[in-house]
Amino acid sequence: MSGGTDLWSVAVIVALAGVTVLARCFFFITSKPWSLPPWAQRGLQYAPIAALAAVVVPEVVMTQGRLVATWQDARLFAAMAGAAAFYWRRDVFLTILAGMAVYLPLHLGLGW
Repeated sequence: MSGGTDLWSVAVIVALAGVTVLARCFFFITSKPWSLPPWAQRGLQYAPIAALAAVVVPEVVMTQGRLVATWQDARLFAAMAGAAAFYWRRDVFLTILAGMAVYLPLHLGLGW
């Protein structure tokens, strides 16, 4: 394999750059107003919580690709405390504080 760049790689890079520019500038290119259909707007309302769940849930219930096998895991109790705090006050900052207030003593103090 040579150290140079072949024509196929350059064509793919240029094509991907073109698609990216087109996708990001699509709303500026058209002159008429454009809006999402109601079903798409409703679906996008759930995108942030779905993304958060996709990141947080595996971190809470899995360790090195396997489900947590013991109840002595500080993450489980911290997640429950955070969920309870959010249910009680609907405050994200309080949720983080409650979760960390439970997690740190269990993790650092008991070594869970």
